[in-house]
Amino acid sequence: MNPMPIQDHTDTAGYKIRSFFEGFIPQLILIIYSVIALFPIFMIVINSFKAKKAIFGSPFSLPTVDTFDLIGYKTVLERSNFDVYFSNSLIVTLTSLVLTLIIGAMAAFALSEYKFKGNTLLALYLSLGIMIPIRLGTVGILQLMVNFNLVNTLLGLILVYIAQSLPMTIFILSSFMRQVPKDLKDAARIDGASEYRILGLVIPLVRPAIGAIGIFTMIPIWNDLWFPLILAPSQKTATVTLGVQQFLGQFVSDWNAVLASLTLAMVPILIIYLIFSRQMIRSITSGALK
Repeated sequence: MNPMPIQDHTDTAGYKIRSFFEGFIPQLILIIYSVIALFPIFMIVINSFKAKKAIFGSPFSLPTVDTFDLIGYKTVLERSNFDVYFSNSLIVTLTSLVLTLIIGAMAAFALSEYKFKGNTLLALYLSLGIMIPIRLGTVGILQLMVNFNLVNTLLGLILVYIAQSLPMTIFILSSFMRQVPKDLKDAARIDGASEYRILGLVIPLVRPAIGAIGIFTMIPIWNDLWFPLILAPSQKTATVTLGVQQFLGQFVSDWNAVLASLTLAMVPILIIYLIFSRQMIRSITSGALK
């Protein structure tokens, strides 16, 4: 009769230790990175509710009864056109985002669905927009805006942001649309559906990619200072990021107002990010599985 095998407790313990560290170390790295990324936001928010002396005296402490002050928010709402800046940013961001998704989805569908001469070359040409920063063409863009009388207009900003966002949008959407089964589209054509109807059937299937594009497009537009400063610096067309600059001077800066305006500017972008974040995660995971 053969003796029963003796279980190696050393190997079992080693396996448990390895499993623990394999799961713990990545989580620890993500936690540390999250703390580093969120710490500046935390500092801006808590210091926006403090008096000026407390901002420089104890910047890392939470507001107390003695240090709590809303002077920054009062200054922003009373001494500046923050409502105008906020509405301008909202109009430019949402309009650019919607038009980018519509135009990008149609272009991506055409590149992924139809085979024509120059298809690959056109896709490569559009992809160059991802590699070449649009700010390198600032002088040419400014001259173009002057020729078309689009300086100090929201339309000029919207057109620039659409051109900036389209290459990435087309690149991502076309790769996802190629994964949609061709039989599904052919069946719709047999039933008499138009190409626009087929596009409407494909878009829900690439919704995770649309959510990711929404975040990647929206945040750079909302936070941009370069093009509003160059193309639309007037009070009527200034955006939130440009409006904050009025509280920063060469010799005197109103830090209460700066921190308050930055806090107010973060609220909508955080809300929209929370709405689209699940779609972005689904886009990343589905891309990894492919």
